[in-house]
Amino acid sequence: MPALRKLPDPHKGDNIKILVSPSGFKESLDPQATANHIEAGILRVVPNATIVKAPLVDGGEGFVEALASATKGSLEKLVVMGPVMELIPSQYGFLGGDRPKTAVIEMAASAGLRLVPKNLRDPTATTTFGVGQTILAALNAGAKEILLGCGDSGTCDAGVGMAQALGARFYGADGKQLPVASGGKALIDLAAIDVSGLNPLLRDVPIHVACNWHNVLCGPGGVARVFGPQKGATASDVEHLALAMDNFAAICSQTVGIDVRLAPGSGASGGLGAGLMLIGAQLHPRYDIIMQFLHIDQLLDECGLVFTAEGGLDSQTPRGKIPAEVAQRAKKRGLPVVALAGTVGQDAGVNYDIGIDAFASILQRPGSLDTAIAEAATLLVESAESAMRMIMVGKSL
Repeated sequence: MPALRKLPDPHKGDNIKILVSPSGFKESLDPQATANHIEAGILRVVPNATIVKAPLVDGGEGFVEALASATKGSLEKLVVMGPVMELIPSQYGFLGGDRPKTAVIEMAASAGLRLVPKNLRDPTATTTFGVGQTILAALNAGAKEILLGCGDSGTCDAGVGMAQALGARFYGADGKQLPVASGGKALIDLAAIDVSGLNPLLRDVPIHVACNWHNVLCGPGGVARVFGPQKGATASDVEHLALAMDNFAAICSQTVGIDVRLAPGSGASGGLGAGLMLIGAQLHPRYDIIMQFLHIDQLLDECGLVFTAEGGLDSQTPRGKIPAEVAQRAKKRGLPVVALAGTVGQDAGVNYDIGIDAFASILQRPGSLDTAIAEAATLLVESAESAMRMIMVGKSL
């Protein structure tokens, strides 16, 4: 790993160029707002600094707008079935430029956790049906290729709802079709899958999925056990969903010949990755797709210090989260990296090993989650200011 670059000294008239490249804070601040607040805090300390903002997305919320904006593309509005089976407004996009007509879809726009009311957060019941409706809309609008982002999901149905919307059929042991959009709990009874009725347009339109390559469907690190509680699952729900995912994987292998159990990315977005494999999509490590359009490497070459941020920093951060991706790329260039987080969780110290030099929670006092969300903007500005002041103290020693 290269030695850290020495920062310019603003007290001597040097100009510091700082890259601010955060994720968003779920249910609070989007990536652009997060970057703006970090910038405001830094400028309180070094008002002559040059701030380069490059808010990042990881396939979750903001994926469509980020890629459409980066390519001067367009946004398309539609109405779909949401995760709790109510009609909701949603959107997808088309990339600009001269490539074949390419649609951009984010699953969070139709099945994201933000769309599930807090009193209805039950990942055994929520559905990805609206994701399939969005894919169908893009196909009918003439898409020749689809980029689909996974992340920020409120579901754990292995993408079965999505596949049902596109014509796949799922049968129980009694020979009857499973109810449409019946959620992950129904998969415990799954006995057969028939993909012969899939929309024929899928045969000619490749779907490339940007997903967390570390997330798998089954096993001790399977999606139900790792992410189920974050979506509202109780301990018994987690066990039920884990069995349901195991059964889905077994039936996929037996009746369709696709092994999704431990396939990289199969567990993305509550198993949507596995369902997308079922309809013929190709999964990719998410930044392999995203960085084709968001050119952070060039920006890193031009800066001397990096700030990143995310809602939570913990032992899962190195497994494909935005702060880890930013830090790893920065470290190849010897850049110091500071990470700000809403919460600092268990074993967060592992992030020192992947290139984050310092991290801190923006929370300054005990309080409720609702209060922290409401005050996130102020807390982030103040934390960025505090971090920058500590950096300047260090430079003066």
